[in-house]
Amino acid sequence: MSAENKEETLASFQAITGIDDVGEAFSHLEAVNWNLMDALSRVMPHDDTPLSNPIHRKEPRTTDQNQDLNTNGFTAPNYDEMPGPSSLVNSGALTANAGVFSEVIHLQNTNQQGFPTSHMLAELTSSINLDPSRQSNNQNTIIFNIHFNQQMYDLRLPINATIEQLKRKIFDVTQVPQCRQALRGWPPSKASDAQLPETQICNLDLAPENELILVDITNDGFMDTEQDDISQRMDKMFTIKILCDLIPMDPLHLTGRTTIHELKTNVYYITNIPVRHQEWSGWPSRCENDTTLAQSGIEMSHTFVLRSSANRLPNNTSVLNSSEPVTVDSGSSADEFEDATDFNNAEYIFSDSPPSQPITRHLIPNNTDNEIQGSTQFVENYKQRYGEPHADFFVGSLEDALRLACHKPAKQRKMLAIYLHHGESILTNVFCDHLMKHESIIQTFRENFVLFGWDMTYESNKDMFLSSLTACISSNASLTARNIKLDKMPAIMLVGKTRQLGRHCEVLSVIHGNLGLDELLIRVMATCEMYEEQLQVEIRDDIERAARDQVKAEQDQAYEATLQADMAKDAAKRQKEAAQAAESKRIESERAEEDARRETIRFAAEQSLPQEPSQLETSNISKVRVRKPTGHYLERRFYTQDTLQDLLNFVTANGFLIEEYKIFSGWPRRDLTSIDSSQTLEALKLYPQETVILEER
Repeated sequence: MSAENKEETLASFQAITGIDDVGEAFSHLEAVNWNLMDALSRVMPHDDTPLSNPIHRKEPRTTDQNQDLNTNGFTAPNYDEMPGPSSLVNSGALTANAGVFSEVIHLQNTNQQGFPTSHMLAELTSSINLDPSRQSNNQNTIIFNIHFNQQMYDLRLPINATIEQLKRKIFDVTQVPQCRQALRGWPPSKASDAQLPETQICNLDLAPENELILVDITNDGFMDTEQDDISQRMDKMFTIKILCDLIPMDPLHLTGRTTIHELKTNVYYITNIPVRHQEWSGWPSRCENDTTLAQSGIEMSHTFVLRSSANRLPNNTSVLNSSEPVTVDSGSSADEFEDATDFNNAEYIFSDSPPSQPITRHLIPNNTDNEIQGSTQFVENYKQRYGEPHADFFVGSLEDALRLACHKPAKQRKMLAIYLHHGESILTNVFCDHLMKHESIIQTFRENFVLFGWDMTYESNKDMFLSSLTACISSNASLTARNIKLDKMPAIMLVGKTRQLGRHCEVLSVIHGNLGLDELLIRVMATCEMYEEQLQVEIRDDIERAARDQVKAEQDQAYEATLQADMAKDAAKRQKEAAQAAESKRIESERAEEDARRETIRFAAEQSLPQEPSQLETSNISKVRVRKPTGHYLERRFYTQDTLQDLLNFVTANGFLIEEYKIFSGWPRRDLTSIDSSQTLEALKLYPQETVILEER
């Protein structure tokens, strides 16, 4: 779908549903691959039938009139992971507008492009009333959205409940024991009180709805950072990792005294995304622009997702006609409005721009002929689009990749990693530009896997690949790949073969693209360890079987000891040989580089030499002889107007670099390499003939 059609679809979806949050509307459309009808079905029921998969909605929070509604551009953690209708649309409004939904379906069937026009939508939505103020809220209940393992758990407790009761509720839904629960996101001033089991949640200055992050404390010496005194965290260094679709970003290392607004300003200098257009996911609740990193409650190393709201603004002229007053955050500085003149120029921002050339998102063209051709095009296009460094993709058919990885003896066997690409997923650029380029990821795949890539953007290529999966692995593998949703793409399927799996290849794990680097590494390494354990069992069985066939029972222990010693010796030998080979290669490489450098200097000097006078010319001629350190001579004729540099170039062209040799005149003895080389041979009295001496420095 072109960018222009997406903008019109986004504007239509917002006009019908009343969802003002551009990011939320964008996530609904992205989840259904920009099918307007499917997106409307997620948030608006039909008249005659209920939704087949009703979505549980959180009760909207009621906001006190004196409460500050400014969010400073923050969104809840796992922003893209929150399915379901907008919290601003109540069920009564949805039911009332089911008829409008049916009319949109009729208009879509009659419209050639499949998208309702703005004029049609203006008539259809004129009577829609989606006023969120009609929603009800229980004043005696506090809502906690607990984020854990890429999932969100909605908990509701009375205001007089205690922290211990909250942790019991968390245990009921997550199975994480209370003794291992560490909660992030408390108000910084109440962080210490939140650690006491008997503290009532009504005494923590909480909002009606709160976002908390649950961390499962391990036995690796983990310490809850919220128990640290804020003054101690002020002088500590925080590592801020930012995933941004627009530009790859290295981690930022900032002190705890850095405010959130200063962080935003630093990001503006790196990405050119103005502060007012920055949309962040991953901040705890109740964070403001003047909140410091130490006060925010984040961990010492924290990962955020950054988007630019300017890239998702629809070309909807209704924005210009809005009567809503624009409020400006009092904590914002002049840096947020560095282009305020352009911002006030509404025609520049919201006028229809000329249609841009659609970006080619696929890596394999539509209707490719065969797997080998598709694999070749995938690898070439992947390298061209995402550049170096990149993972080592196998070029060939899926069957060949599977044979290379799995159909070998246990000692030589690897797992097959199938990378499934989709050009329409919003996660693709971040996943390929950040995660797949990380050295640890590349090295892990190189050592433990045969990596095969395929593009699922086009249905024709997707169907071909699914058929190949069924033929090479199993129908379950094909079904698993088919059921991966667009908002989870790209994805990596890890396939292995062991005797415990019944001597057949099976899908061991599916890793979705909505993970961070650390979690991706953990998932991959966990699968590697599990697979390695199963392979070790198979390898030991083979060794024991061979030992029983070759030696007697009483020789088993000695044989095993000898085998282990041989393995250690071979490992030491290989290590030594590898070190010697590496050293030899390094020396050879340095020698080759030095030879190439000398040859370049020599060739340049040779090319710059003036033409030598012929033997017939006798006037204004200087004949120069150069005595080499070996006693032999170099001889050449020059014009008296030729410069000393020409003589130096002649010596260099014969392999004697001036940086290694000096040239002295016979009498009086002068170092010709230390004087101005632009002087002529005539000015230096090096005519009609002269012998100079070449000496090493």
